[in-house]
Amino acid sequence: MTIEVENLSKIYGTTQAIDSLNFNVEDGQILGLLGPNGAGKTTTMRILSGFLPATSGTARIAGFDVHEQSMAVRQRIGYLPETPPLYPTMTVEGYLHFVARIKGISAGDRAEKVTSAIRRCGLLDRRKSLILKLSKGYRQRVGIAQAIVHDPPAIVLDEPTVGLDPQQVVEVRKLIQSLAGDRTILLSSHILPEVSATCSQVAIVNHGRIVATDSLDNLMTQLTRGGYEIEVGGDINGIEAAVQAFLRNVPGVEAVETIAVDDLPEERYRFQVTIEPGSEPGGAIASAIVESQLDLLEMRRTRASLEDVFIKLTTEDSPIDDTAAIAEPASAAINL
Repeated sequence: MTIEVENLSKIYGTTQAIDSLNFNVEDGQILGLLGPNGAGKTTTMRILSGFLPATSGTARIAGFDVHEQSMAVRQRIGYLPETPPLYPTMTVEGYLHFVARIKGISAGDRAEKVTSAIRRCGLLDRRKSLILKLSKGYRQRVGIAQAIVHDPPAIVLDEPTVGLDPQQVVEVRKLIQSLAGDRTILLSSHILPEVSATCSQVAIVNHGRIVATDSLDNLMTQLTRGGYEIEVGGDINGIEAAVQAFLRNVPGVEAVETIAVDDLPEERYRFQVTIEPGSEPGGAIASAIVESQLDLLEMRRTRASLEDVFIKLTTEDSPIDDTAAIAEPASAAINL
């Protein structure tokens, strides 16, 4: 297991930025740390990269304790903060040679490692370019290149596609996915499509706590319920109560609620039917409505999404602003 986090906490003065975080990232996986702005993601990343000490708890990278064996951890981790730690007046190749040197890569291996990182990140035609002349998307690629130049088994990426245009986002996502398999990646984001398109596992963090962790499919199955939205018609006294009563008796139906719609014609009613996980009682629902001598006017299958899961788990109190607690110098973030 490449990344292990146990009861990790960080307190800034009286502010609890993260509180008893527990999660693991298996070898070769991409885990998305998903949460609203200020939920504690950046603080977690900084602790794992060795930039900040934790208040309590432990974290291990490739078996080494982040606090007790900091230098061993830094040799085995690549870190990309939200703002890449770049020197704009250097060329791409010159900058990566500089990073490779301070990360302890021997002079004999340096050129090969730099060229490999440049190739992996699609920078071959930009290797002689000044960083200040690169687009934001290419600067982000350079930031990822500096994170992998020493070929670490674990990579930590903090909001890697923030501020990119749609085409650049797609390109950086593909790059990140290409790095998985022989490397373990922890990626933080508050953008739902980012995690959905890139990650095999997700940990949702809110108020500094992990509130759910699993594969995306399992989270959507466990934490939300799909169902059917139906519209029925009929001139029956107490139709709303009657429909709710007989549909609740259909096997596989968990709940039935009336949907308030202002512009529905008279004698037409709409309901949301929530079903039990693993059940598909659509045929039985339709039959029950017809047998009750009502008109089935519309029936539509509804399914959960990652957005449903995210909203369900993160719509309570305002999150802690962990980024305001400490300013990170760009040059320090190279993770020496």
